[in-house]
Amino acid sequence: MKKMITLLAVLLSTAVLLTSCGGAKKTATTTSTKTIHIRVGGSPETIDPALNSAVDGANMIIHAYEGLLKFDKNNDIVAGLAETWEQSKDGLTWTFHLRNNLKWSDGSTLTADDFVYSWKRVADPLTAAPYGYDLLNLIVGYDEASKGNLDALGVEAPDASTFVVHLVNPCIYFDKIAAFAVLVPVQKATIEAAGDGWTTDPKTYITDGPYYMTEYTDGSQIVFAKNPHYYDAARVTFDTIVWHLIEDDNTSYTAFNQDEIHLMKNPPTEEIPSLSGTEEFHIEPLMGTYYVSFNTQRAPFDNSLVRQALSLAIDRKYVAETIMQGTYSPAKNFVGPGVSDATPASSFAQVTEATYGNFFATDNYESDLAKAKNLLAQAGYPEGKGFPAFEYLTNDTAYHKAVAEYLQSAWAQLGLTMTVDIQEWKTVTSNRRSGNFDVARNGWVYDWDDPSNMINLFETTNGNNDGKYSSKTFDALIDKARNETNVAEHYKLLHEAEQTLLKDGAMAPVAFYNDFWLQKSNLKNTWHSPYGYWYLMYGTLE
Repeated sequence: MKKMITLLAVLLSTAVLLTSCGGAKKTATTTSTKTIHIRVGGSPETIDPALNSAVDGANMIIHAYEGLLKFDKNNDIVAGLAETWEQSKDGLTWTFHLRNNLKWSDGSTLTADDFVYSWKRVADPLTAAPYGYDLLNLIVGYDEASKGNLDALGVEAPDASTFVVHLVNPCIYFDKIAAFAVLVPVQKATIEAAGDGWTTDPKTYITDGPYYMTEYTDGSQIVFAKNPHYYDAARVTFDTIVWHLIEDDNTSYTAFNQDEIHLMKNPPTEEIPSLSGTEEFHIEPLMGTYYVSFNTQRAPFDNSLVRQALSLAIDRKYVAETIMQGTYSPAKNFVGPGVSDATPASSFAQVTEATYGNFFATDNYESDLAKAKNLLAQAGYPEGKGFPAFEYLTNDTAYHKAVAEYLQSAWAQLGLTMTVDIQEWKTVTSNRRSGNFDVARNGWVYDWDDPSNMINLFETTNGNNDGKYSSKTFDALIDKARNETNVAEHYKLLHEAEQTLLKDGAMAPVAFYNDFWLQKSNLKNTWHSPYGYWYLMYGTLE
């Protein structure tokens, strides 16, 4: 039932498909050292900062845009477009002072009013920003703004270089929110004139960061050029970034081996054993969790007992160590390693284990499987009798197809029939958000270091709550944690919220993330963050 799922290596046959890598005639090693070729995934669903919620799109956005604050290579908050900032003594007012003479990539002036527009745009119900509620509900007037009265949102620009935010309650991590890519400024006049297609046309994708767009070819490549109007342009090293939109890992791997790509995320899984330990293979921790979403609006996944049964029937150790070949770690709870807790010397996961123990018996799968069978019987489906056939939505990169096929066999042990529905990545994210699925592969990489960033996903009104899970008990805990200024109590409430999710089967945690990628040995001075981003703007080719 648990045989290793092997993906066929088709390197020779995919060599003929290299035109899908953008049709570049020059190789990565022979092209100008001022140009870098990157593959982080296929065509992104969107590169609109307000609408994106995927890591591939975010990697592009952080090279095109910059917000008030940003993260440096040590993952510390540093000045972005705001040169200085301060908060009031009561913690309710944050004031950001912009740098002098800021410009958009078209040379026009960027002011604090652009932040007012952009933050209101995220709150606007017509935008339907997935992060809108999670990021902005702590700002005065968000409830009214989210219903259409945008002027109620507590943001203002008293002058062209000052942006002020008024909070309902103090927030101990608001500086990290201000550094998040969703809240970068976007140009009002261009967006309103161009409409929904503004992000796919170089003429209308006006940016404020290190790069601007010169080409968008869906399914082929997106090209960024150095932005001469960026305030820190003198430090930006590459003149051009070519983002190769390659869906297939094998095609990407062939392009990398033929020196057409300098850096590629997710080399083919069957190549991992031979690549491990080589100079070009990299693996680093991510703050995030690979999990399964249940559509709680559809029977029988509206039944907590069913969700718990499907979750417990997963052999997480087998998935992480065999299918994922040790590149991920088995999920013992929902929040994984590296995420902060009240005591700096201890992580959230360590405190969870010490306080509650591990929810999943990763070293005793048979006990979890027995519990799963019992829960399914309690739900009215003994040995799976009467349980309808259902689909599992996923895309076919990295380990996703192999995991899907394993889940098919794991859930067959409960007497259930599941088919695998493989779709293109941008279609997966769209259908998942729209609720067009039964069960789906999902995952979250943190946007900032606070466990609420992932736990809050399951709040009833969160735009990234793909499974539409809803619990009054859970929502109340999250609301208290969000407004709690006592650090220890903040984390205590989040621990209780995590336990509520696990006991209710809100999702099925599978594994804790690592990022693994191939990078040419002559590509230097880039860095990878625990949020899944590669920072390329200061890199060099030697």
